[in-house]
Amino acid sequence: MKMKKLSTSLIGLAIASIGTPAMAYEKSLGVAVSLAHTAHNFLFAALVKQGFIFFESDAALKPVLEQLDKIETKMSAYDTKSQKEFEELGKVTKETNDALTELGLKQKELADELLQIKQRATAAKEEPKVELAGDLFIKSDQYKDFASGNAQKARVEVKNTITNTVGNTFTDRRPGIVGGAFRELTLERYLNTLPTTQNAVEYVRENVFTNNAAEVAEGNVKPESSITTTLMNEPVATIAHFLKISKQLAQDNPALAAYINLRMIYGVNLRVENQIISGNGTAPNMSGFTKAGNFTAHGYTAAALTALGLSPSNRFDVIGKTLGDCEAADYPADVIILNPADWWTLRLAKDSTGRYLLGDPGDNVVPALFGVPVVSSNAITAGKFLVASLAMAATLYIREGVVIELSDSDTDNFQRNLITVRAERRVLLAVERPAAVRYGDLVPA
Repeated sequence: MKMKKLSTSLIGLAIASIGTPAMAYEKSLGVAVSLAHTAHNFLFAALVKQGFIFFESDAALKPVLEQLDKIETKMSAYDTKSQKEFEELGKVTKETNDALTELGLKQKELADELLQIKQRATAAKEEPKVELAGDLFIKSDQYKDFASGNAQKARVEVKNTITNTVGNTFTDRRPGIVGGAFRELTLERYLNTLPTTQNAVEYVRENVFTNNAAEVAEGNVKPESSITTTLMNEPVATIAHFLKISKQLAQDNPALAAYINLRMIYGVNLRVENQIISGNGTAPNMSGFTKAGNFTAHGYTAAALTALGLSPSNRFDVIGKTLGDCEAADYPADVIILNPADWWTLRLAKDSTGRYLLGDPGDNVVPALFGVPVVSSNAITAGKFLVASLAMAATLYIREGVVIELSDSDTDNFQRNLITVRAERRVLLAVERPAAVRYGDLVPA
C-alpha cells in the first residue's frame, strides 16, 4: 500500500468520520444535512476512493470503487434535493432523510469491504514462502550433479526448519484446552441441603410407627400407639485430592491453570455424587443410599413378578411396580436413578411394530418414566436401579463447599519451583427415611 499527501478537501470528511452526531448543520447555508453515522474505516474508504491510498493491485478494488461512485452520485442528488426542500418547506422530508441514511449505511458496508481487501492484501504480502522438502531437494547442488550425470547418487539434508511438509499445510493451535469427559452432575439438585458448622450431625430416625388411632366411644379407654427410634450420628466426610504444577505454568499459562482448577473442582463433586449413591458408611466414606439400612429393597423376584402378571424381563414393569409401592407407602417418588446403559436400553425399546416406546429418534425426549424424572448417572451400578422420594428421604449437609488452595511450601516445592493445588469439600448425607428409598435389581432373578 502506498500513500500520497492529503489535500485540505478531505478535512470535512475526516471530521465526519470520527464524530458522533447524526445531524450536522452547515450554518453558512442554514441547511440541515442528514449524515449517516460513520466509523474510521469510512475515512479509509474515502481516501482510497480519492486516490490518496492505493494498492499495488487494483483488481479487487475496482468493482467496489464502481459501486462507491454510484452511491456518491445518488447521495449528491439527494443532498441537492434536501437543500431545496429545506429552502421551500423549512425542513427535510422523511423520505429524503431515509434515503440519505440508507445510502450512508451502504457506503459504510463498502468501506468495510475495502478494509477487508486491504487486510487480505497485507496478510498475503506478509505470509512467508515455504519450500517443501521436494523443492529443497531439486534445488540442491547434489541433485543437479546427479541429474546432469556428474554423480551416481545424491544425499540432501533437509533442515528441520520445515515444520509441516504434508500437503503444504500449517498446523493450527486450537485455543483453550481440549478436556476429557465431564459427567453432568444432576443428583444433588433433587436433595434437600442444609449447612452445618459441626464435624458430625445427629438425628433421630424413626424405626417403626404402630398407629392404633381409632374411633372411641365416650368414656372408653383410648388405644395406645407406639414409635421406636434410633439415634443416628453421621460424621462429615472430607473428599479431597491434590496435584502439583510448576510455578512457571501458573504464571505463564493462566488458561491452563484455570482449567486445572476446574478439573480439580469437578473431581471432588464427581466423587461426592458417587458417594451419595454407593458410599458404604465405613470411615472415611459417606453413608450413601445403597448402604444397608439406608434403603428398602424392592423385594421382587422373577417368580413374584410373573405371579402378578408382569414380565420379569420387562424393565418397565419392575420400575413401574416399584413406583406404585412407593406411592402406596405414602412416599411418592420424585426421581428414578439409572445407569446410562440401562436408560438407553429403555429409550431404545420398541413395540411389536418396531416403533420406539419413548419417542422417535428425532424427538427431544426428556428422561422420564411414568411421569417421574430419570437421573442417568454412572454413580449407580448397571443392572441396578433406585426409586426414591429424595425430598422426604434424606438431607445433604454441607460443612464446606469446594475449596481450592495453593501452596509452594509442600515438601520440596520451594526448591523445585512447584505449587501444590488442593481441592476439598466437606459434606455428609443423612438418610432419615429409608422407607422412601427403594433399590434392587432391574431384571430380578
